[in-house]
Amino acid sequence: MTEERLRRLLEQVAAGRLEAAAALERLRHLSFEDLGFAKVDQHRALRRGVPEVIFGEGKSAAQIAAIGARVAAAGDNLVVTRLDAKKARALRRRLRGLTYHPEARLGVIVKRRPAPRGHGSVLVMSAGTSDLAVAEEAALCAGIFGNAVERLYDVGVAGLHRLTANLERVRAAAVLIVVAGMEGALPSVVAGLTDKPVIAVPTSVGYGTAFGGVAALLGMLNSCASGVTVVNIDNGFGAAFAATLVNRVGIACERP
Repeated sequence: MTEERLRRLLEQVAAGRLEAAAALERLRHLSFEDLGFAKVDQHRALRRGVPEVIFGEGKSAAQIAAIGARVAAAGDNLVVTRLDAKKARALRRRLRGLTYHPEARLGVIVKRRPAPRGHGSVLVMSAGTSDLAVAEEAALCAGIFGNAVERLYDVGVAGLHRLTANLERVRAAAVLIVVAGMEGALPSVVAGLTDKPVIAVPTSVGYGTAFGGVAALLGMLNSCASGVTVVNIDNGFGAAFAATLVNRVGIACERP
């Protein structure tokens, strides 16, 4: 249930075009729907501005389809993260309109394309091409969540001239999501060049002592650049959600 649909429903009741009993029936599952194996949080879009997102890893295609059908039926955009190609093929037969982005392992149904809102654009940066899967998860999610999104890829510290050639773009963004593996140095460099919020995403890219992204995570947590926010390893979705909230801060208060 989106804010727009709820407002329209209440306006219909107020104008006498809809009986209260009929409205109550539509609102019956507003808080959550109990599917037995899952409780679908239909109230999340109203509380947080973003509907429930399905974590696809560990769930069967049938479970994802059942949850996804209820999210889509409520009028919300559907996002399924960590979705492998086999499950995606099964879901496309069950969920009409599902688009699969294989690089980001993301399945989406866009019921309505949100107008960009916030203070400006979200710039998603990656240190290397090997980080693109996580960067694309972040970029696609940020766009679906209602942000204007830009991308700046393969600008890691191994060749800083690639980054410095794009400083105008870096400084023009309202929020930056910086994705890096190996030693995870790029967010520190970027944060030292801009006064905008930097959300760092460590990836599991790297050789043995990268420890599956732990080295990058610790490097980002120990950044010498003040104010860097760090999400979990490979968590592009989490970075997109955080960037969305940061980008919207103060917008609600500015409305007349």
